[in-house]
Amino acid sequence: MKKYLYPSLLVVFGVMAAAIFFFKKPELRTPELKDRRGSLSVGNEWLNTKAAIEGLLAKLRTNPKDQKSRLLLAQAYMQEGRVTGDHPYYDGAAMNLLEQVLAAEPENFEALCCKASLCLTQHHFAQGLGIAEQAQKLNPNSGFVYGLLTDANVEMGHYEEAIKMADKMNQVRPDLPAYARVSYLREIYGDVPGAIQAMDMAAKAGYIGLEQTEWTRVALGHLYEVSGDTARARGYYLMALAARPGYAYALAGLGRMAAARKDYPRAIKLYQEARITVKDYAFADELTDLYRQNGQPDEADKMAKESIDMLANAAKEADSNEEMGHYADRELAYAYLKTNELDKALEHAKIEYARRPDNIDVNETMAWVLYKRGQYAEAQKYMQVARRTGSKNPVLLCRAGLIMSKMGKMAEGQALIENSLKTAPYLNPEVEAEGKKLLAAR
Repeated sequence: MKKYLYPSLLVVFGVMAAAIFFFKKPELRTPELKDRRGSLSVGNEWLNTKAAIEGLLAKLRTNPKDQKSRLLLAQAYMQEGRVTGDHPYYDGAAMNLLEQVLAAEPENFEALCCKASLCLTQHHFAQGLGIAEQAQKLNPNSGFVYGLLTDANVEMGHYEEAIKMADKMNQVRPDLPAYARVSYLREIYGDVPGAIQAMDMAAKAGYIGLEQTEWTRVALGHLYEVSGDTARARGYYLMALAARPGYAYALAGLGRMAAARKDYPRAIKLYQEARITVKDYAFADELTDLYRQNGQPDEADKMAKESIDMLANAAKEADSNEEMGHYADRELAYAYLKTNELDKALEHAKIEYARRPDNIDVNETMAWVLYKRGQYAEAQKYMQVARRTGSKNPVLLCRAGLIMSKMGKMAEGQALIENSLKTAPYLNPEVEAEGKKLLAAR
């Protein structure tokens, strides 16, 4: 009997080893930091960022159960996504880390807030709202969570609730993020001077040179831009660029100012510089217009295709993931209009509308797509919803005026178009051209 025992034990041992191999819990891999590009790869900020992240990675290698370091690493990757524009990589990396934290600590308030923020960044607004509400129940005294609730309610079109959340945020902790939310809501409700005042307070509340501060300064410049004050707008873009050399969004702002002067070669150069450091489909989208205005149709078509490809790839990932993958259907609707693919534009506009039918920007998108298809009565229905907050955005007003004119309300429509073109005609070259064409035909 003993001569059969040894082979039998080998068989048992082999089965056990196979079971351990096939059924053991997979080792969790920690996402690594990627090198930056262009001007982002020089300076103390990058050195400090690398040192901090390498320190957190070392702590996790030593102690994989260190959830505090894992959470800090997720937050660092979220910020790196903002700085570089590489949201597909860093947002995914951060979400991976946050899910690990929440698996160990399901009621970790900071992790829930970060997860909600990532959902909003990826345009999963309903999911972000739900998670932010969950976090708010755990800690009703956090200014940060009220900022998330403000953003989520704005994107879902719940503007009155967004105002309540912004008020609570400013009561708990009035600071740069709180003032910026007030500014955005004032702009939505047509109070551009009030929006400028609040965004100025936000910019002054931040540390000069930090990404968040200079983003706010660029936003302040853009408010001057939409009010027609290009001199002040340019001044703030230059200030942001001086404080944060190579800042892509300041370069893009200066590019728009060059386009306003019809200096399209200069505008193109500035946008090309912005694209070197930050991945943002909007740069390709705006370059499409600039190349057309500069008489370069082949380059314009190339940029239009690149913009669509970037958005479509993100949308494809989002279709298979409830929380990650950028929902980009509203952006795709506009992108397909530029390639005259009207059916695809309507398809994506409808998808976005199904997600958030109360949002004014989504209704504007539906209205404009239907206008381009010649469905003016339908377009007017959506435009009425888009204008319900009293926004004075010049592009919105010009689109509303064009639709009204097609509906036979010539006096009211032409007044809106004239007001828009007088304020900021350069904001959207397609809308500007259609507005001027209609007015010339009077």
